[in-house]
Amino acid sequence: MDGHNKAVDEIAANVRRFYEQKEKFRIYHGSTNSTRQSAIKRNKFLDTSRLSHVLKVDTAARTALVEPNVPMDRLVEETLKYGLIPPVVMEFPGITVGGGYAGTSGESSSFKHGFFNRTINSVEMVLANGDVTICSDSKKPDLFHGAAGAVGSMGVTTLVELQLREARKYVETTYHPISSMSEAIEKIKQVTSDPALDYVDGILFSKNQGAIITGRLTDNPKNNVPIQRFSDAKDPWFYLHVKDVITTRIGPTTEAIPLAEYLFRYDRGGFWVGASAFDYFKMPFNDLTRWWLDDFLHTRMMYTALHASGQSKEYVVQDLALPYATAEQFVDYTDRAFGIYPLWLCPLRQSPLPTLHPHSYQTEADGRTPIPLLNIGLWGFGPPRLDDFVKANRDLEHKLRELGGMKWLYAHTYYTEEEFWEIYNREWYDALREKYDATSLPSVYEKVKVDVEAEKRAAANSSLGNSLVSKWPISGLYGIKKAIDSGAYLQARASSWKSMGETDRFGMNRGLDK
Repeated sequence: MDGHNKAVDEIAANVRRFYEQKEKFRIYHGSTNSTRQSAIKRNKFLDTSRLSHVLKVDTAARTALVEPNVPMDRLVEETLKYGLIPPVVMEFPGITVGGGYAGTSGESSSFKHGFFNRTINSVEMVLANGDVTICSDSKKPDLFHGAAGAVGSMGVTTLVELQLREARKYVETTYHPISSMSEAIEKIKQVTSDPALDYVDGILFSKNQGAIITGRLTDNPKNNVPIQRFSDAKDPWFYLHVKDVITTRIGPTTEAIPLAEYLFRYDRGGFWVGASAFDYFKMPFNDLTRWWLDDFLHTRMMYTALHASGQSKEYVVQDLALPYATAEQFVDYTDRAFGIYPLWLCPLRQSPLPTLHPHSYQTEADGRTPIPLLNIGLWGFGPPRLDDFVKANRDLEHKLRELGGMKWLYAHTYYTEEEFWEIYNREWYDALREKYDATSLPSVYEKVKVDVEAEKRAAANSSLGNSLVSKWPISGLYGIKKAIDSGAYLQARASSWKSMGETDRFGMNRGLDK
C-alpha cells in the first residue's frame, strides 16, 4: 500500500493546489468509454493514471482492493486466479472500476445486483479541497451513494473495496426467441423472477424478431450442451451468433460459454457498433473481413478511433432506461424516428433515491420497492447534418421524458440546464456538493452537456486541414491511425482471460488468504 498511499498524497496535493487557485479541473484516467468530447485545456487536468492496480484479493471476505483505473479484463483476470468474480462486470473489457462507480454501469446481472456501485463496500476519495476520506454505507453514506453516477463531480476516487462472488467455469446460456417487444417484456418479467438465473439481457433485431438471453453459472453444464466461444478472431461475433441461432432453430437453444468469454462476449464488434465501420468504409461485412480486421474491432480500438475521427458527433450512442409499462411505446418511437436496430435490452434493479442514476419514483404494490427498469441501448448512425442530429437527439430526450424514462449520462446530453434540473434532484445534489466542498469541481451538468453553439463555431472557424480531416473517408482513416498509434490492440492481444477457467478451476492462487 505504500506506493498507493504515496500516489494519493501527490494527487491530493495537486487537488489542493487547484482548490486554492479556484480553478476547476477534470481528471485524466488514461482511457475513456464516454462518447462525449472534452474541450478543457490540458493544464486543467488531474492525472490519476498511475492508480491502475489490484492491490489485494481477500478470499475469506470475498473482497478486492482495487485502484480506479483497473479495467474489467485485468480485474477479472486477477480475481479468477482465486476462483472469484465481481457480481457485476461491465461487458467492455476497457471500462474501469472508477468509471463504473462515477458513471452508470448496468449489465446483464444488474436485474439481481443493481448498478455496479451497489457491489462496492467502500471508496477512498480525495475531496475537492484536497482532503482524503473514506466513505461507505456506515461512514459518510450520503457521499458514498451521491458520488455514484455523479461523473466525478463530488471528488476523485482513488481506491475501491469491491465485493466478489464465487466463480464457475461456465455460463449456461439460453437464447429464447421472441417475436415482438411486448413478448420480450413478458419474457423478461418471467425470467428475472427465477432465482436460479444469474444473467439476463436481450437483443431486438427488428420489431418482430429478437432474443431474451439468460445465463446460469455452473461448473457442470447439462448433458449434450455444446461449448461456444467468442474471443478468437475466427469465432463469431456474439450478436450475429444469437441471430443465427434463433433464425435457424426452433424454440430455446442452450450453450455453455466459458465464464470470461461470456462476461466479455460483446467486446468483439462492440455489441454491433463495429458493423457500422464496414458501412462507413463501404466494405464487405463477412466472416473473412471480420477475421482479417479483428485487431481493429475490439472496443478499446473502436472507442479510440471514435474519439479521434470525430464520428461521435454523427453517431447516436444512447442508453435509455424506462419502466416496463412504457418501453414498448418507446421502441415504437425509435423505430419510426431512427430505424436503428439491433437494440439492446437489459433489465435493471434501481438504486435507492436520491440518485443520479436512471430512476423512477414508481413503486411496486408494497409501496416501497422501486419498480425495475428496462434499459434500451440505441446505437447507430444519426442524421449527418449537425442541426438535424441535434434535433433528433432533442426529440429523443423529450419522448424519453414523456414516457417516464431517463438516459445514462456517459453520452451526448442536449438538455438545457433548466430541463436537466427538472429531471434530476438539484436541491439534494447542490447541498451534497456544498457539504463536501465540491463546488470548485465542474458540476454534473457542465460535464455532460453538449455545447452545440461551440461546435458550430468550431466548424465555421476550422482550418482547411481540419475541414478535410472531418470529411469521408479521411476522418475514419485518421481515427484508425490514432487507434493504431495508441497501441490499444495490444491490450486485447495480451488478455489472459481467454485461456482461464476450464482446466485448473481458474488458477494456482485459489485457496490463498483463507
